[in-house]
Amino acid sequence: MDTHTEPKPAKPRPGPPPRLGRPARRAALVVHVTASAGWLGLTLGLLALGITAATDGSAGTVEASVRAMKLFADWLLLPVAFLTLLSGLLLSLGTTWGLARYRWVYTKFWLTLATTTATVFALRPGVNSAVTAVAAGGSLPDAGDVLFGPVVSLSAYVFMTVISVLKPWGKTRRGRETPRTFA
Repeated sequence: MDTHTEPKPAKPRPGPPPRLGRPARRAALVVHVTASAGWLGLTLGLLALGITAATDGSAGTVEASVRAMKLFADWLLLPVAFLTLLSGLLLSLGTTWGLARYRWVYTKFWLTLATTTATVFALRPGVNSAVTAVAAGGSLPDAGDVLFGPVVSLSAYVFMTVISVLKPWGKTRRGRETPRTFA
């Protein structure tokens, strides 16, 4: 009787994720750049409306401004933010840039995630409280509710645009590691 058993073959280690083909990569890049530009444009619009609400003495103008901000925040910002986040994630994972291989890509990912989260939990609630106060006949309770979010967001988006163009800082530790081959 043979008591010798064959060892189980080792599970193959997963290789790098599949790369996007040229047409898919180009399509994802167009979507990403368009969504990012849209997000930047929406933020500039929000900033203009916020400045108007914070500086105009007319109750009607203030109310119209914050209501327009609410419309942008409720219907446009989140879809554009998520489209930017998802298309950027697709590009990073589907190209040689990778998500954690280059510091500028990694930084953009985390800033996009942070600004999307801030839109949900800070900007929209601030705009909603401004609309509630103004619609009830009161004045704008705090100009920061309508100015802080757009100013911070605009700063983040301009910074992300700059690092997208300049691609500073080089590779991360993970990006510098030589890929291992398994036989």
